[in-house]
Amino acid sequence: MSALDQLPGFRRRFRVTPGRGWVRSEVEDDYHHMTVILRHEAGVVTEVEPIMHRAPWTTCPGAPAQLRQTFTGVALEDFALRGEKTANCTHLHDLAVLAAAHAQDRAPLVYDILVSDPVEGRRRVELRRDGEPLLGWSDQDHRIVEPAELAGLGLFDQLRPWIDSLDPPRQEAARLLRWGAILAHGRVIPMERQSDASRMPPNCYSFQPPRKAQARRVGAIRDFSQGPAQPLDPYTPATAPAP
Repeated sequence: MSALDQLPGFRRRFRVTPGRGWVRSEVEDDYHHMTVILRHEAGVVTEVEPIMHRAPWTTCPGAPAQLRQTFTGVALEDFALRGEKTANCTHLHDLAVLAAAHAQDRAPLVYDILVSDPVEGRRRVELRRDGEPLLGWSDQDHRIVEPAELAGLGLFDQLRPWIDSLDPPRQEAARLLRWGAILAHGRVIPMERQSDASRMPPNCYSFQPPRKAQARRVGAIRDFSQGPAQPLDPYTPATAPAP
């Protein structure tokens, strides 16, 4: 077990479970717990089933209808090109794209993201695939300091060219890790500063006008770095959900 597991910080887990004619993708972290089930036939999605178990805004429950509109009838291979991410809940959208990418896999896939709380502005960030470390870096005030090949790049606005240079599996992992590291920043922002949706840029379903004026902060926040609980536990092996 890495020392990173022992540090307080942000935890995020994705699990993708493929089945015959369906695939389920799930995520849980401090602020979110969501599921997307895609049913597909001949490579085309016939039904999209989003579930919001835990979400941070009163307007979030409207997002599943938008996700169904975005992806129903779309070929699995075209999900990543479909766009419309900011019109959707970004987390449901990511789950749908992740599910489509792994719909033909033969075994479940688990990604774990761990981000330590900053100490004098410095954090450790790591992504594991099926328990094995795959990507990691250290950042200082959201600018990467390690590894050397990324040193000096800003987390928010300068990683895209590097991500685009990777092979597709590592691109997927790097995108998830970057977004997880950005979400982790919420642990050190006072709640009153992150609870006014009207000040947010229009980068997701709840922050679109005029919806952002109606959004109110709700939902439990969990700290998975304290105690034995882990995201997406307890685990129940997936079977094809009833139509």
